[in-house]
Amino acid sequence: MDNDTYVKPHNMDEFEVQEWLESLDSVLESSGPEVATEILERLRAHATVSGIDLPFTANTPYANTIPARLEPLFPGDQELERRIKSLIRWNALAMVVRANRVEHNIGGHISTFASAATLYEIGFNHFFRARSEHFEGDTIYFQGHAAPGIYARAFLEGRLSAQKLENFRRELKPGGGLSSYPHPWLMPDFWEYPTVSMGLSPLMAIYQARFARYLENRGMKPVTDAKVWAFLGDGETDEPESLGAITLASREKLDNLIFVVNCNLQRLDGPVRGNGQIIQELESAFRGARWNVIKVLWGTEWDPILERDTEGLLVKRMGELVDGEYQKLVVESGDYVRQHFFGSDPRLLKLVEPLPDEALRRLRLGGHDPRKVYAAYKAAVEHRGGPTVILARTIKGYGLGEAGEGKNVTHQQKKLNEDELRIFRSRFGIPLNDQDCIEVPFYRPAEDSQEIQYLRARREALGGYTPARKVRSKPLVCDHDELFKEFFDGSEGREVSTTMAYVGMLRKMLKDPEIGKLIVPIVPDEARTFGMESLFRTAGIYSSQGQRYEPVDASTLMYYKEATDGQILEEGITEAGSMASFIAAGTAYASHGINTIPFFIYYSMFGFQRIADFIWAAADMRTRGFLLGGTAGRTTLSGEGLQHQDGNSHVLALSVPNLRAYDPAFAYEIAVIIQDGIRRMYKDGEDIFYYVTLMNEPYAMPAMPGDVKDGILKGMYRFRASENKKSKLRAQLFGSGSILREALQAQDILEEKFGVAADVWSVTSYKALYVDGTESERWNRLHPGAKPRVPYVTQAIGDAPGVLVAASDYLKTLPNMVSKWMPRRVATLGTDGFGRSEGRQSLRDFFEVDARSIVLATLHELHQDAKIERTVIDKAVKDLGINPEKPNPVVS
Repeated sequence: MDNDTYVKPHNMDEFEVQEWLESLDSVLESSGPEVATEILERLRAHATVSGIDLPFTANTPYANTIPARLEPLFPGDQELERRIKSLIRWNALAMVVRANRVEHNIGGHISTFASAATLYEIGFNHFFRARSEHFEGDTIYFQGHAAPGIYARAFLEGRLSAQKLENFRRELKPGGGLSSYPHPWLMPDFWEYPTVSMGLSPLMAIYQARFARYLENRGMKPVTDAKVWAFLGDGETDEPESLGAITLASREKLDNLIFVVNCNLQRLDGPVRGNGQIIQELESAFRGARWNVIKVLWGTEWDPILERDTEGLLVKRMGELVDGEYQKLVVESGDYVRQHFFGSDPRLLKLVEPLPDEALRRLRLGGHDPRKVYAAYKAAVEHRGGPTVILARTIKGYGLGEAGEGKNVTHQQKKLNEDELRIFRSRFGIPLNDQDCIEVPFYRPAEDSQEIQYLRARREALGGYTPARKVRSKPLVCDHDELFKEFFDGSEGREVSTTMAYVGMLRKMLKDPEIGKLIVPIVPDEARTFGMESLFRTAGIYSSQGQRYEPVDASTLMYYKEATDGQILEEGITEAGSMASFIAAGTAYASHGINTIPFFIYYSMFGFQRIADFIWAAADMRTRGFLLGGTAGRTTLSGEGLQHQDGNSHVLALSVPNLRAYDPAFAYEIAVIIQDGIRRMYKDGEDIFYYVTLMNEPYAMPAMPGDVKDGILKGMYRFRASENKKSKLRAQLFGSGSILREALQAQDILEEKFGVAADVWSVTSYKALYVDGTESERWNRLHPGAKPRVPYVTQAIGDAPGVLVAASDYLKTLPNMVSKWMPRRVATLGTDGFGRSEGRQSLRDFFEVDARSIVLATLHELHQDAKIERTVIDKAVKDLGINPEKPNPVVS
């Protein structure tokens, strides 16, 4: 219980208490800790039933979880490992300092790795197993700001050249350079996971560990003891995503998951909890979530002092200080430590009386002590039944001395003066003289040196080098013409939504002999919304525990069926968690060598608007798969209002370079897109992924009108031409998604009531048209003497006559951005503004994207071109029932 809440009863009999303690000691000695724990639990339960209000705490004392007497023997050459670690520290520092000398303010971080060097080196030398053809290896999420240290180790290993280090953060220099942080897109043979957007990697690590279990339980990979390690900072845990799914990890009993929290007590600007204790706070959160918590707070030098403390005064004192005071102790003298830490009680002063001030100042913290860290890691990898978190106490900027050790400014430290460099050199024993030292050269011992030989031997024993990224999956055949054929034929008058059409395709894909088992359907608790409940029974919902209850709908055909080999990942109400599963499945082709194909369907408004950072990370790590934005568009989701109605996502999708975004109107368009996507990603190995919007509006699906596959994939094609070839009034109408049907209705009205012959185009991807247009412009700019390239949108429209009108269920900027490549000006209609809780037709009238608005826009364009009189427009406004004075939807 907490020291500050416990008050000793005045009538407490110390002799009776001592008898109880001796009884517990006897049980421990004769029967072991398991029996003792069971007795204590029964006592606690009995006390509760008896009405005793026991004070609750999820904290243990502010001390190491593993006592010195239970520490395992350190298996390596500690002195040699210290020398290697010192060289890595130097090269990491040199990389950042040299980069900032060449280019002022190029940036970089020294202090994070300085605090975490021991945490990483123990892992590299004794625990991190590499991926190979025969073993999937450990998955490691490195703390983003520690990247210089990981590069420095790879330099000693001979995997990165001095030139690469010289060009840190200057990747465009001759010979190439190194990215600022872990970025697989920029270094696809080195990094596996981007981690510097803080908070994302802890959540991704949890779902990565769960996905490994999913693959094992489905028989898609052998059961192994491979671990998922996630390194994060204590300040990073304030990000909601960091701790947002820790109960999932314990609920799933993910003993393949290990968090290592670098508790240097500092975030970017100052202390994480100046007036509190972040370590105790985190312990309480993780223990409350049923994680195995291992605290590594105090180094070996503290052990004899603690052993002399027979009254428990020192541990009590350790728990009294707030983090701001601990930070102060780091930067002050040994005399200050003696007076302000130990000086609170004469008996504490007596404990350290034999130690000089300098020894007090240099008492190591647990996260800098290899023996303590090794003991924690060994206990973590051997723990069974749940995840482990290691809370390692460190000093930010460890070793930088006056240049920033433990100071608030240390996160921004990028330069050291000559004296500071010499002090750092001497402290870590770098074999450089005073003159060479100030040049900050990269230092690598000879190939036959003890350090290099030891380093290589340790990595060889652990299967090879890491981090390293290698695609190990084999390409698929992807011969799926027959699978998708029925969707090319239309629905024969039956009304279905594009969401229903997609679910029909998914059902067929799940049965396919090649890709069926590879499909990973992911849904965040909206399967029934999307009409996917029919898959519950056939594919099953994944549960590591199976189904230990009879579902309430057991008597129905589509009951809620959970199974250990279930295929559907029904994630609950968490788009972020679902996206983390999508990333795990979409990168399995590299991390597991398995071509899993994720299909993640969600309310489209809750994708880019809510989890865009995860989508960007997915792009960085070359994730493959399909994001399905269900109930998409601003006007197709009846009644739900502005929070649910999506008019933004296709605009936001523009920002992700390797994401192909489509807004199909018909089943055959979806079939063409998905078939092509599977081929490109899983046969041709392209590092792209797809965003496809789906609607819940039912209508008859037409058959594919001829060979339009190329146009669908390139972004547009003429769906229905006017049969009136004689009219002098012509128009080209561009529709997307469900608004295409409004364009078709407008086509009929224009011809029947106004004598305008209009062609209707299906624009499946404004993004594809935009990318093609900008690529053509760039090529022409760089090759002025060559035959100019013509953007596809220009080619497609060609000599198509008449005015141009584009209507979209998304912002007007979507069609506007390709208008420059069209032969004439374009009138654009879109859904700028907030939504309303209305039905579809009312919404389309409100946003002015319905058939009547398309007709009016067409007539207005014809008037602008002097093709019709204004009186035609005036009459049309009356006949169509349009209110010219209605509020502007953009601002109303």
